[in-house]
Amino acid sequence: MEIIAKLAILADAAKYDASCASSGAPKRSSRNKAGIGSTNGAGICHSYTPDGRCVSLLKILLTNFCLYDCQYCVSRRSNDVPRARFTPAEVVRLTLDFYQRNYVSGLFLSSGIIRSADYTMEQLVEVARLLREEHQFRGYIHLKTIPDADPQLIAAAGRYADRLSVNIELPSNSALQRLAPEKSIAGIQAAMGVIRDGRKAVQEQPARGRAKAPRFAPSGQSTQLIVGAEPSSDKVILTRAQHLYQNFGLRRVYYSAFTPIPKSPPLVPLQAPPLLREHRLYQADFLMRGYGFQAEELLHSSEEDLPLDIDPKLGWALRHREQFPVDINRASQQMIARVPGIGLRSAQRIVALRQVRAVRLEDLRRLRCALEKARPFIITRDYRPRQDSASVVLRQRLSLSAQQLSLWG
Repeated sequence: MEIIAKLAILADAAKYDASCASSGAPKRSSRNKAGIGSTNGAGICHSYTPDGRCVSLLKILLTNFCLYDCQYCVSRRSNDVPRARFTPAEVVRLTLDFYQRNYVSGLFLSSGIIRSADYTMEQLVEVARLLREEHQFRGYIHLKTIPDADPQLIAAAGRYADRLSVNIELPSNSALQRLAPEKSIAGIQAAMGVIRDGRKAVQEQPARGRAKAPRFAPSGQSTQLIVGAEPSSDKVILTRAQHLYQNFGLRRVYYSAFTPIPKSPPLVPLQAPPLLREHRLYQADFLMRGYGFQAEELLHSSEEDLPLDIDPKLGWALRHREQFPVDINRASQQMIARVPGIGLRSAQRIVALRQVRAVRLEDLRRLRCALEKARPFIITRDYRPRQDSASVVLRQRLSLSAQQLSLWG
């Protein structure tokens, strides 16, 4: 099969994996400045990283042949789809050709499981080794780690790749046993633990004069959770994500709304969940990572799913009216950041401003706070909200309309 025909098949099969952002990747350099590739290179960009850079990645599978029969996966062994397989040398050639044509800034490489987890992982590592050692490629490399692969292979991957990821896909063992019987959360978390320990070992090594510090997946590790492929609630999903952040030091958890695939098996739904549900999970995830919220805070004890009509931060504020209104000129920076419509950077600027003078409502406008959301929850030098603003009324006023909700599917 021609390499272009393989590319068409294996690039299409890779599109279901959302965990391919390249945020946080450092620049790679050498003493003689030799090598090609750049994390910051320009090109035909397709994604924006959280730090504002626009990057494009060659996002492909090494192969879509697979021993596993995960019911939500288009590459499952029982699915009748065209199959293809790259050799490591072909992936290297494609990566270098695409970079030199200024199409991409790096490589995102995953794979179906062929022969065994160890054999597949060896092939992925060989691609990264060839790029780094034989071709002095200094661009971004993200490798998908194969669960149950030998820890030494995962360690080798960490020495070459900027980021590693192990997709957990489903948040509970029962869901995995039903839809992906060859996988287990224990096996996936074991691979995550190897990456966590490898990064920790490197970070704890003492400085050695001018010698370069060793590298191990410097951009961290990530994973993906599929939303809507089975009945797991948002509470279960967020609780699992929180566990992964706390115990494995993940940089990001990505959420991917399930996409019905051709010839879907009966165990998975025929209809995709609302995209707004995925969006709400990302908002809740950001609140856990950046604002110090716990998963249990973001959902009422009687709720299993995040409301679609309001964002999680507003939902928390409406459930905790006893903590509001917040006096902007007296409250802690952490509490100010929990006010709907005020972000982390704005909270920091508010605290700095009040060292100079009392903060007024107009100051918040100039700081580009979302005053429509913030007004019911704040006190400033010249503003105090009405005390009869009931939570139900506020929710109706601040929530998305039915028409807006329908636009999100």
